[in-house]
Amino acid sequence: MTRKPAGESPPGRLSLRNEPSGRDFAKASDARRRILRVHVIVLGIDPGVANTGYGVVAHDRGRLVALDGGVIETAAGDEPGARLARIYARVGELMDGYTPDAVAVEDLYFGANANSAFAVGQARGVVILAAGQRRIPCRSYTPQQVKAAVCGSGRAGKGQVQRMVQTLLSLAEPPKPDHAADALAVAVCHANHAPFSAALTGAAAR
Repeated sequence: MTRKPAGESPPGRLSLRNEPSGRDFAKASDARRRILRVHVIVLGIDPGVANTGYGVVAHDRGRLVALDGGVIETAAGDEPGARLARIYARVGELMDGYTPDAVAVEDLYFGANANSAFAVGQARGVVILAAGQRRIPCRSYTPQQVKAAVCGSGRAGKGQVQRMVQTLLSLAEPPKPDHAADALAVAVCHANHAPFSAALTGAAAR
């Protein structure tokens, strides 16, 4: 009988977490949390200066698996540069720890006010920079594209998206907090495109 490593989540359950500002965190992944024969690993990002959600999803031979998820929080009283630096550093840790094949970032929602859009744009910028420095392909998806990919409708509500993410990733309960759930949805959106994209690339190369 194989002994379960201490601290490991039960099968089908993903522990999503908030990451308060100013804390030091362990390496994003270790050997026992890796899965073998992975077709592609995607890091999904729901950007924001106050809260940046992240979700790591593996696409393994037609099966989607959640590897990690959580929220990077920054304090409103901190200097803007320090807040962006924290997001950049933590996202870099995730990229180095999981070595994703792609980063999927939720695009700006144009219905948001100018200040919110500006803040989201700043957070997106540091994520894209971190990916570019590591030569990891980065793709953007609108909220409507993500909803359509996960639920089949670009007008799906947040609760419906969370329940579908739960189903697709075989989680014990809907993922929370919201930003982490959104990031997982973005990762699922890209992961579902991965086999088709790979087939197109292979066909073009022949």
